[in-house]
Amino acid sequence: MIKVSVLYPHSEGTRFDMEYYCERHIPMVRQKLGAACKGVSVDQGMSGPAPGSPPMYAAIGHLLFDSVGAFQLAFAPLSAEIMADIRNYTEIRPVIQVSEVKL
Repeated sequence: MIKVSVLYPHSEGTRFDMEYYCERHIPMVRQKLGAACKGVSVDQGMSGPAPGSPPMYAAIGHLLFDSVGAFQLAFAPLSAEIMADIRNYTEIRPVIQVSEVKL
């Protein structure tokens, strides 16, 4: 199983509409990816390691797939449409990481 993590770095003064992300963007992504997407989760950044410090990331979205190939096959034809929706909830440029799930 692989996890595709979409990380949105926190930066003072940037906008991230968590309501839109959770209620519109993620459901749209899940619907478009169909059965290839085995699960999703969303993390909202609260703080850094020191009390009162800002979080490293405003939000992180996670998508689970059986394999890198399954992700690429499902995502490639939809990437422009999915990426175009980002402007509706943030101006933060996301960082994407693909990981193998070990536990």
